[in-house]
Amino acid sequence: MKYPALFEPTTLGPLTLKNRIVMPPLTRQRSAQPGDVPTALMATYYQQRASAAFIVSEGTQIEPRGKGYAWTPGIYSQAQIDGWRTVTDAVHAEGGVIFAQLWHVGRVSHNALQPDDGAPIAPSAIQAKNVKAFIETGPGTGTLIEPSMPRESSVDDIHALVELYAQAARNALSAGFDGVELHCANGYLVNQFISAHANQRTDEYGGSLHNRLRFLREVVQAVSAVVGPDRVGVRFAPLFTSTDEDRVYIGFVEENPHETYIEAIKVLEQEGIAYLSIAEADWANAPDLPEDFRREVRSTFTGRIIYAGLYTAERGARLIEAGLADFIAFGRPFIANPDLPRRIANGWPLNPLNATGLYGGTEQGFTDYPRYVAAELEVVS
Repeated sequence: MKYPALFEPTTLGPLTLKNRIVMPPLTRQRSAQPGDVPTALMATYYQQRASAAFIVSEGTQIEPRGKGYAWTPGIYSQAQIDGWRTVTDAVHAEGGVIFAQLWHVGRVSHNALQPDDGAPIAPSAIQAKNVKAFIETGPGTGTLIEPSMPRESSVDDIHALVELYAQAARNALSAGFDGVELHCANGYLVNQFISAHANQRTDEYGGSLHNRLRFLREVVQAVSAVVGPDRVGVRFAPLFTSTDEDRVYIGFVEENPHETYIEAIKVLEQEGIAYLSIAEADWANAPDLPEDFRREVRSTFTGRIIYAGLYTAERGARLIEAGLADFIAFGRPFIANPDLPRRIANGWPLNPLNATGLYGGTEQGFTDYPRYVAAELEVVS
């Protein structure tokens, strides 16, 4: 077996996992319309990849205002819950484990995606720049578009948002998920509260770093009260540098990212959640996270740690062997290789990624990637 560090069984809260290879949240935009309902085709897609240690679903919006991209699924209606139940049943039938990623885009949205064409909700009325929303322009067609000017949330709005996260967690349990991951990265709502770039409030939710972390703390507490902290994960994207590459956007670069995210991780440690997922810069030739940051993450957080960001099996195994990570998430390789763990273990070649099938569409580039069987390829059914 190649890279044995990636295949050591381990635990995550109450769950026993068969390896250290995670399928991270990957937006695919294939929910049924109208209603943003998960489909049987999505169930097939996730079931094909159930050999992961565990799967984190694509981001699923916790309410209609949380949507920033056409055709992404939700987890607030009964039809959506029922659709996700089809997915989780399919994954569990293959012995897999799946968490729901709870998502609210906040200001990274457009009036056309909002109920009654309203303004997106945000910590402060500051328009998102260097990022695009995606709106439908016709059946199966859409376009990238600048986000609309958001409105500043009131304190009552914030309290209601915390409860919406808690309700989404209840819905995730009803849908059969094994746990939930809170999307607190990539410049979306929770990240907007954390970031001084997006949060210019002067009340208890803004100003000092302690205040900017308040929304994170309240959401983590509310969701943990529903599902138990040992079934909760949080995803951050602590960027230490940016890029001018077109359409590359995974969050904010804070004035002091090391301090900001170590303090945020302390919040997670205090609540005793199961895991922390760190999304690293994923553009070509992006620098690695600073070594001193990785080491302080490990010394600060006693739960499981996942890293994601253009990892190879060799690089991921080294991070686990060094004791700095417990799991490695592989995004694009898992899209193109439903049997990724077996391919890694055996040193088999990987399928190339079909970039034209990443966002939207049907089976092509979604469920039609072949498994590797002996010396020949067999299309996954």
